[in-house]
Amino acid sequence: MQLRYNYRAYPDVSQRIALASAFGCARVVWNDCLRDRKEAHAAGLPYVKSSDLSRLRITQAKRTEERAWLADVSAVVLQQSLRDLDTAYKNFFDSINGKRQGRKVGPPRYKSKKDTRQSIRLNTNAFSLQDDGAVYVAKVGGLKVKWSRRLPAAPTSLTITKDSCGRYFLSFVVDTEPDILPGLDADADAGIDLGLAAFAVLSDGSKIDSPRFLRRAEKKLGHLQRELSRKAKGSKNRAKARIKVARQHAKVADRRRDWHHKASTQIVRDNQAVYVEDLAVSGLARTRLAKSVHDAGWSAFVGMLEYKAVRHGRTFAKVDRAFPSSQVCSTCGFRDGPKPLHVREWTCGECGTVHDRDHNAARNVLSEGRRIVAAGRAETLNASWSAGKTRTKVPAQRGEAGSPRKGQPTQAEIPGL
Repeated sequence: MQLRYNYRAYPDVSQRIALASAFGCARVVWNDCLRDRKEAHAAGLPYVKSSDLSRLRITQAKRTEERAWLADVSAVVLQQSLRDLDTAYKNFFDSINGKRQGRKVGPPRYKSKKDTRQSIRLNTNAFSLQDDGAVYVAKVGGLKVKWSRRLPAAPTSLTITKDSCGRYFLSFVVDTEPDILPGLDADADAGIDLGLAAFAVLSDGSKIDSPRFLRRAEKKLGHLQRELSRKAKGSKNRAKARIKVARQHAKVADRRRDWHHKASTQIVRDNQAVYVEDLAVSGLARTRLAKSVHDAGWSAFVGMLEYKAVRHGRTFAKVDRAFPSSQVCSTCGFRDGPKPLHVREWTCGECGTVHDRDHNAARNVLSEGRRIVAAGRAETLNASWSAGKTRTKVPAQRGEAGSPRKGQPTQAEIPGL
């Protein structure tokens, strides 16, 4: 399976300049190739092949006066930018034809130097791990990296990213074997009901309180945002104020992500099977609860549960969002009808059981998840009898595909780490 490992990088001044040039060149190649394909489509011409774009927009463009600076960066950066564009088009076409599951994917869009995130992607021909712990990148140099943990295998791909507050990150994609945890009892499973008052309520009655990181940082964010609004547009002081706001938002996002990882890991370790409701987050984000929904980060949390369950040999299944988990009595199965959100407790009209709304929903999610797994319709590959016995194909996280290399060893011997 493929995993992605992120590390903080600290380039010096000259390396920042080289990375900025690489970001810009990759962006120009992307925009030039995208423009050619859009113009060909508007003129009724056939789809422009990648080989023609590579020859025209990379090889020949370096020999022209207006694009001569493309030769200042590694050719791998430019070629990978074109491959990323091909991947974006493939995802768009597969989404239209119904081959790609999930929400619809739009066509590729132009990139801007004002985007909050700048990135380049490299394969193993353009980077290497040094003995002193640095990461050498072609035409950039050896980047100083804060190694928070050891890579479990030799990396097959590297993505260098600069975020909105000026931080640099190295994201390695590695191929590794699943880390199967010791098995638990068959009935050691959990249904999870996600909410806002309590972030999650498990079927055993335990509750996970919502940390509300954004709400707790609103006062400071409001102060920094007011300072930003007072600065003159285009001034250096406005740029400094913008970075302060971006850093505060980054702190909120980092705290939320760290908390999601810890909570999801604990749930996966303590349960043999995990069932969760497939919430319509995009729809809830258009209501008056939008800020609280985004602050909770349900989609990211469910995604972590899913890939960690596959990695550690646990069973995972999503219950359809149309399932009436809040309307059915978990004791007798009587459907008591819909209830407004302010109703937190209710009494079953059939058996007279008094239910906590969230706990009852979690128990119903557990029952429905068990039924889905028994029917053989679990949505993850590790729900089959061969879990942990075959190589489970799981995409690398953070939405970026790796560049697998044939003959890649399964273990990395990285001196200095």
